[in-house]
Amino acid sequence: MTPNVHPPARLLAYDGSGIDGGLYTRITGWAEAAPHWFDQLVTQWSALGLGVFAVLMVWAWWRARAADSAVMARVLASPLIVVGAYLVNSVFKSLVEENRPCQQIPGTVTLEACPAPGDWSFPSNHTVIAFAAAVALWYADRRLGWIGLVAAVLMGASRVWVGAHYPHDVAVGALVGVLVAIPLALLAGRAAPLVDRLRTGPLGPVLGAGAA
Repeated sequence: MTPNVHPPARLLAYDGSGIDGGLYTRITGWAEAAPHWFDQLVTQWSALGLGVFAVLMVWAWWRARAADSAVMARVLASPLIVVGAYLVNSVFKSLVEENRPCQQIPGTVTLEACPAPGDWSFPSNHTVIAFAAAVALWYADRRLGWIGLVAAVLMGASRVWVGAHYPHDVAVGALVGVLVAIPLALLAGRAAPLVDRLRTGPLGPVLGAGAA
C-alpha cells in the first residue's frame, strides 16, 4: 500500500471528488483490506495489461491472413485507431485538468504510487486505450473482440482499484474509446481495395492470400 504523499491540490485544478469520491474511497478501502496476492495481481494487470491488446492484435493479424481484405484492413488499422483515441483523450485531459483522487482526498492509501501534480486524471488513458483496442478488434474479429472487451473492463476496474482514478474517469474513458474507435473501424474497412493490391505484391506473404 502506498500512502498519499501529495498535499491536497484543491487550488491547482478541478476537484472530481464531489462526483464519486465516496465510491472511490470505498473501493480503495476494499483494496487495502484485500489479500496481498490479489492486490499484487491487480497491480500487475493495471501496469502491464495493455500488452495483452498488442498480443490480441498480432493474433488478429494471423487469423486475418485467411480472411477477406476488409478484415485485414481493420486489423492493420487497429493500432492507428488506438493512437487516434489516445490523442482525442489527451485533448480532454488538457481541457478538464482534473486532479488525481490520491492528490485530492486526504489520507488516501493506494496500491499504485500517486502521480505528481499535473498528471491529470480525467479521463483514464489506460481505459481509453483498452476500449479503443477492444472495439477495433471486435470489428475485425468478433471472437477476439469479446476477449478484448472483457480485458478492457478489467483494465478500467483495475485503475480504480489501484487508486489511480475515480470511477467516472474510467466510465468516461470507456465512452471516449468506444466513440472514437467505432467510426474509425468502419472507415478502415474501406481500405480493402488497397489490401487487395498489396496482397499481390511483395507484402503478399505477410498479408496472406485472403478468403478462398
